[in-house]
Amino acid sequence: MNLFEKGNYNKAFMKLPLISCIVPVFNGERYLGEALESILKQSYQSLQIIVVDDGSTDGTAAVIDHYEGQVRFLRQPNAGTAVARNSGLNAAEGEFVAFLDADDLWHPEKLERQMARFQARPELDYCVAHAQNFWVPELIEEERRFCDHRISKPLPGYVTGTLLARYAFFGTVGLFNPNIKHADDTEWFLRVSEHGAAMELLPDVLLYRRLHQTNLSRLRASNSRDQYLEVLKTALDRRRRLSKMSD
Repeated sequence: MNLFEKGNYNKAFMKLPLISCIVPVFNGERYLGEALESILKQSYQSLQIIVVDDGSTDGTAAVIDHYEGQVRFLRQPNAGTAVARNSGLNAAEGEFVAFLDADDLWHPEKLERQMARFQARPELDYCVAHAQNFWVPELIEEERRFCDHRISKPLPGYVTGTLLARYAFFGTVGLFNPNIKHADDTEWFLRVSEHGAAMELLPDVLLYRRLHQTNLSRLRASNSRDQYLEVLKTALDRRRRLSKMSD
């Protein structure tokens, strides 16, 4: 069955549209439980939770076992976040889709506030919100150093952690690029911007991004920077080609 040809999942028996919440994780045993709790404590309760273990070698599976019956667990060989998110999308049954990284947290009303915007604006394809970084206690000196920096302030969250999208929207813009290891969400949002999608950015802080010693962006800073530049160049080249075709 084509990924975007889902059958009717008994919507007639549901008071609220189902949201599939996808959590990719790689060696995330330390924070995964907190991330899952922030989903389970959502004020919006029509949820499917899918955890995709991207080949973890730590105690991630044991953490997931604690939530047996509350989450669907998928396991794959290590292939990167984009492939993990796509695996979650393949298993999703919801009319809407949201994502949360295993070391981050949602505001308790994240999904409820965003769903209210879809109800108010039926034409919306996706909704994002603001994100707030926070540091683990072990990085208190770094937190103090950046106290007046922009990364300490709420930021517009064009990242998957703030995203709530219609499932069918992925049929229009495509899945996450599995060839991109460090900037797959940036590449996806750049593609989305070229489709003239109906979107809304909420002023609310609905995502809390944890900064810790093992953030992939920290461990692989050089590779991440190079890939971001490559993604931006590809997007600019694509826009130039489209502009020439329309002239």
